[in-house]
Amino acid sequence: MKEILQTVDSVTPMHCTFEECRDYTRTFAKSFYFSSFLLPKEKRAAAYAVYTFCRYADNIVDSGTTAAEDIRSRFTELNLFLDEVYDSPSLQLLNNSAFAQTVNTYSIPRKYFSDLIEGVCMDTELKRYNTFAELENYCYKVASVVGLIMTEIFGYSHKAALPYAVYLGKAMQLTNILRDIKEDYRMGRIYLPNDELKCFEYTEDDIRSERMNESFAMMMRFNIDRARAYYELSTHGFPYLTNDGSRTTVVLMYKIYSSILTEIEAYGYDVYSGRRFVSTAEKLKLTASYLLNRSERKRFSRLPDSKHHERLRSLYPNMNFDM
Repeated sequence: MKEILQTVDSVTPMHCTFEECRDYTRTFAKSFYFSSFLLPKEKRAAAYAVYTFCRYADNIVDSGTTAAEDIRSRFTELNLFLDEVYDSPSLQLLNNSAFAQTVNTYSIPRKYFSDLIEGVCMDTELKRYNTFAELENYCYKVASVVGLIMTEIFGYSHKAALPYAVYLGKAMQLTNILRDIKEDYRMGRIYLPNDELKCFEYTEDDIRSERMNESFAMMMRFNIDRARAYYELSTHGFPYLTNDGSRTTVVLMYKIYSSILTEIEAYGYDVYSGRRFVSTAEKLKLTASYLLNRSERKRFSRLPDSKHHERLRSLYPNMNFDM
């Protein structure tokens, strides 16, 4: 926790250069940093600048600071910085801030960053979620909008890519939630919806006691299956992404992050005794397998047909393919 607090004070998107953002991402986002190696240099640098902003915003809440006034002050400063970036940024700002240059180059909508800030602020007020619909809204704001931002940097052939980016973000956040049940509870948070906890007869006391029983196993299986369904849905957006390394980066993120679920299963759903992650060796194996598998690469480059979109429209009426 002390390390996180230091990063809040020493690394800010207001002043970070592209080189500092790269080093920061390499330290704190190992899976993303690994997956980004095939991106064109300019897009890679831009992605690191965006990650630095997102991490900085998240760390304001998770820094261990207890003073609500200090948290509000930091977010006020961050919003003022966004105002400066989006309202005729000065030449000095563009020269000093990798983030400002990135937003200016890729025309990233301000709303995405506003939604992100709103999402991370939810962690200061909302410690429990009654329903999955409430949780899904949170996942959109803290994760899906990051996917939407990155999609603007990666580039796409049609805006149909955007709804699928939303689902990849939700899948990744759901994975984080399952992996970090213990750590989140120590910070006073339970993201698993109350109605689902009741359904599986697993209580807050069970989480506190780190109880591993059949109820827990059933609940974890259900959540893993749901996260995998979101991952699978998101893959239909991959073919729209620019094929300059951007598509491969997203595919690798999908493969690596969804493999965390496999690791959780391999340990019998035990997320209490240790943090489940994908090793560097396994990441290399997943990468090599994908790059050598022509049929799989072809699968992720084949655009969905119109009937596919129509079926999804009926299942997910809120998905907008013409944004």
